[in-house]
Amino acid sequence: MASLRKKINIPVFLFLLAGSVVMIFPFVWMIFSSFKMVADVYTYPPKWLPSSWKFTNYKKVFQMIPFGRYYFNSIFTSVAQTAIQLALSVTAAYALVVLNFPGRKFLYTLIRSTMFVPTVVTLIPLYLLVSKAGMIDTYAGIILPQVLSAFTIFLLISFFSSIPTILFDSAKLDGCGYYRILSEVVIPNSKSSISTAMLFAFLGHWKSYTWPLIVTNKAIYRTLPIGMKYLVQESSSEYQIMMAAAVMAILPVLIVYLFFEKQLVQSITLTGLKA
Repeated sequence: MASLRKKINIPVFLFLLAGSVVMIFPFVWMIFSSFKMVADVYTYPPKWLPSSWKFTNYKKVFQMIPFGRYYFNSIFTSVAQTAIQLALSVTAAYALVVLNFPGRKFLYTLIRSTMFVPTVVTLIPLYLLVSKAGMIDTYAGIILPQVLSAFTIFLLISFFSSIPTILFDSAKLDGCGYYRILSEVVIPNSKSSISTAMLFAFLGHWKSYTWPLIVTNKAIYRTLPIGMKYLVQESSSEYQIMMAAAVMAILPVLIVYLFFEKQLVQSITLTGLKA
């Protein structure tokens, strides 16, 4: 039985290993390329390691564009959008799962239906609202219109619905109100799912390009994806500089993922068990 299991697992292991190598190859190449000289980048056949490690490529990124400002703007807006989006989505999902009020099913259907509306369709109406509110070239104009997410609400509803109803009934018998049930029952039992929703939200806001470009005219408010576009224009032939900028751009995403990796794996495991 053990030998049969090994015969089955070894091909699967090799397949996963090959897939991992294919997926990680661009990232490793990007890191090594960020330290190369121009001559190393265009060398044929390509070389993995640079002939001379050039840390000045990272310095040049900050010299060509206001990279630090773009970086700060992306971190600030992404963190703010993620925090507000989670707060709104958690309370909305909780209300739709726990509370029994007239029109709940209609509201749930309405929220789900907005997931089928293309984001491009909402850009002009949102821009007009932001413009009339005087929020062009402001952090509020970047953050507030993007904090509502039907997908995040729908994702959290699917997780909250899996919490045993006996926990809610026990909390009510102990005299817990709705807010206390949320803070002491729902959130502690949904840390992995909330972390997953947070990760998806942060990734979406971090790579957002179109909306910050539309509502900002001044470079002081523009975010990193826009700055990366400027850098491509400034250093179109210096790929080593673009690679250095890309390495710095993925660091926050990598840190967030590593910090919440355990919760993400737990969420996927629980989803598989529930399915």
